[in-house]
Amino acid sequence: MNRRQTLFAGASLASLFAGLSASKPALAFAVEKSDEEWRRQLDPAAYNVLRQHGTERAGTSPLDHEKRAGTFSCAGCDQKLFASQTKFDSGTGWPSFYQPLPGAVGESTDRAFGMTRTEVHCSRCGGHLGHVFNDGPRPTGLRYCMNGVAMTFQPA
Repeated sequence: MNRRQTLFAGASLASLFAGLSASKPALAFAVEKSDEEWRRQLDPAAYNVLRQHGTERAGTSPLDHEKRAGTFSCAGCDQKLFASQTKFDSGTGWPSFYQPLPGAVGESTDRAFGMTRTEVHCSRCGGHLGHVFNDGPRPTGLRYCMNGVAMTFQPA
């Protein structure tokens, strides 16, 4: 099994169990809403990822193939997260970036599914965006592997 097949298989399993053992970081955010308010604002897929720490299926996000200049923002609060210049094709099936905009994201430890990963969340509303890994390109060597449903795109 090659790396891409392994990632797709792992992602498929993760999406089946998304949100079962993950929890929102115990932090205060500038945008705070009740669970009911988030449910009314977000479509079910975005709610699952942003508020329940779910994962969209690999290869399903149109944002993975977005090549235009512009900005990727949080689907929960519209905070700008990533510039298109930092996006790259990781071959994983999710939009990937090597660097967020300054102050746009926060990180916490995710111990779900018997592994330790670094979760990435919006620094403004706390919405779960994805995870960051140490296998990205230069100049940072990082791969911010984001759920496309957790973001919107604004062309330049």
